[in-house]
Amino acid sequence: MKRFIITLAAAFIMAGSMAAQPCCQKDGVNWHHISYRSGLGRSFARMAEQKKATVAFLGGSITEMKGWHEMVEEDLRRRFPDTEFQFIEAGISSLGSTPHAFRMETDVLEKGTPDLMFVEAAVNDHTNGFGPVEQVRGMEGIVRHALKANPEMDIVMLHFIYDPFLPMLEGGVIPDVILNHDRVANHYHLASVDLASEISARMADGQLTWEEFGGTHPALLGHRYYMGAIAQVFDASMPQSGKAVPELRELPEPIDVLCYEDGHYIPLEKATALKGFSVVPSWEPSFDASLRNGFHGVPMLSADKAGASFRLGFEGRAIGLFMVAGPDAGVLEYRVDKGEWKRLDTQTEWSGYLYIPWVYMLETELAPGAHELQLKVRDGGVTTTKDGRTVRRASCHIRNFVVNR
Repeated sequence: MKRFIITLAAAFIMAGSMAAQPCCQKDGVNWHHISYRSGLGRSFARMAEQKKATVAFLGGSITEMKGWHEMVEEDLRRRFPDTEFQFIEAGISSLGSTPHAFRMETDVLEKGTPDLMFVEAAVNDHTNGFGPVEQVRGMEGIVRHALKANPEMDIVMLHFIYDPFLPMLEGGVIPDVILNHDRVANHYHLASVDLASEISARMADGQLTWEEFGGTHPALLGHRYYMGAIAQVFDASMPQSGKAVPELRELPEPIDVLCYEDGHYIPLEKATALKGFSVVPSWEPSFDASLRNGFHGVPMLSADKAGASFRLGFEGRAIGLFMVAGPDAGVLEYRVDKGEWKRLDTQTEWSGYLYIPWVYMLETELAPGAHELQLKVRDGGVTTTKDGRTVRRASCHIRNFVVNR
């Protein structure tokens, strides 16, 4: 399959966007770290010719917060004033590529089939401690799930910056998570923008400080820098007479055959033999802690005492729990198909003050076919909440079961 090549010179055809002003060139240096690969010719042709397009934003808190994605929406409306856009805003704080892969169907595809999708997960994959295998399986799962829904979808992978990346980049080291995600982008010929390297280089040049940028959750100036790089990708993708049209995309073999390309949810009601567990129609926490949108006031399979248990039949090669891990998060024991019992402490470093959404993958390399999960809650001891109360860690609050078919 031939690659759709866009020359770097084409990136400046439509310079002048207000959002892009902080990212202009200095002394002939191109500060952007962009890999165009096959570009955005498919989605931009649809915007120009069919006057209708769906654009999705899948990511964590930097995508959920007000900033770069609103700038992208404004910029697209300016470039294609006669086009009817549907924007799917699917940013949820704390989530990285593995949870994104399992929520693709519900949070993106059930709302519309994107022609263009932005995805970011480098910051949360790194801070949440997901290893190289999970980083690839999660990101490749997102990409393959998306391209199965629409083979002509354009995808832009964004690599944002946060505090722990700073010393690595200053020492000339690209964080492994960015390389792992970019490995997926390269395999599927997707555009990617290494904003972490760009901002680091600009700070080293004295153009701005980390404080001026705004830190991990950027100030308005920081979002403008992000938008400035994205605008360059847009400039290079604008329809032009005589410009090459990308060939029909053929989905290559996966990098990892166990990637989460068929990730989906199983209804909570599928759990059987409930002992101490019940489906709470509109769950709210018992302890004072911060919450995330979409993870309270919703159905939750919940237990708050040690000894609670259930069974779950499922089909697939991977099984996990999409849960909230707060101050009362306990220890789980589980096994699949009457195998060896395993132990999992669901408390995270943020659980003392936050009911953090978290996907715990219990098994990821099962044989295809039908399986059964058995799970028990054990006492995890006590912890102290931010308001000084002592909490017994013996709870389990499950938002969804996640399965890779």
